[in-house]
Amino acid sequence: MLYDLSLKMEYHYDTPASYARHISRVMPLSIGGRQRLIAGHVKFDPGPDEERGFTDFFGHPAIATLVNPPHQRFAIMMKARVNVETPRTMLGFATTLSELKREYGGVLDLDRDSPHHFLGPSPRIPPDRIIGAYGRDMVSPEDSVYAIAKAVCARIFEDFAYDGEATTVDSTPAEAFAMRRGVCQDFSHVMISALRMIGIPAGYVSGYLRTIPPPGKPRLEGADAMHAWVRVWCGRATGWVEFDPTNNMEAGADHIVVGYGRDYADVAPVLGVMKTYGEHQATQAVDVIPVQGTPAVS
Repeated sequence: MLYDLSLKMEYHYDTPASYARHISRVMPLSIGGRQRLIAGHVKFDPGPDEERGFTDFFGHPAIATLVNPPHQRFAIMMKARVNVETPRTMLGFATTLSELKREYGGVLDLDRDSPHHFLGPSPRIPPDRIIGAYGRDMVSPEDSVYAIAKAVCARIFEDFAYDGEATTVDSTPAEAFAMRRGVCQDFSHVMISALRMIGIPAGYVSGYLRTIPPPGKPRLEGADAMHAWVRVWCGRATGWVEFDPTNNMEAGADHIVVGYGRDYADVAPVLGVMKTYGEHQATQAVDVIPVQGTPAVS
């Protein structure tokens, strides 16, 4: 599926900010057999005094910027064209939970996709026995890892209410779990926490959702802003499979990947420090539109 994608993130400050340094991660990845970035660009307003692109450990194409003069607002604008394919899942080689420890114990590399990075605590996801017990309620050692992940995904979807006012970007998985409310970031953090406590490597995916659904299909939650879902290591043969607990589905051709990480801290779309005081307001607008033909990205 071919998409034209646009994003505008805008920050308004109560008092002018200066000496503002930001790291932005908003451009989709190119992933073999999954998606291909055809063209894209990122612009900033005001234009930065310094701008440098780099790739971090998990393979994100990030941009570091510096804006020195005082400014009342800061905007990040991205446009891209991306071709997305439905991931292929090798379920004929499903690994059971009892087999999984032996399999990831045999993985000797520590590259960015190694399951070892996604099994223990991470900055936003500490160990949580209560969430672990919630996940273990539906687990048998002879169940496949894929089946367990699918069941946890469905249970979170059924038990939690999507509520954009219930949590903030800094809410913990424990807080969202106690309320059974939140947004895609919260749903994903809770699912990752539950799976890791069971002993299943799981990570965080940042990206975008198709804005306009196909005819006869419901509109997915989270399509108005950047979205988040979960990737689960289902064994050496099956590999990584992506699940969207906000919409109770496997991630498919409607899901466009920006970055993979252990949790939100690894893939936050914007990180920064600046000289200012007071509050700020943030707005975000996303459009992911299926296209026919090949009009240029502008």
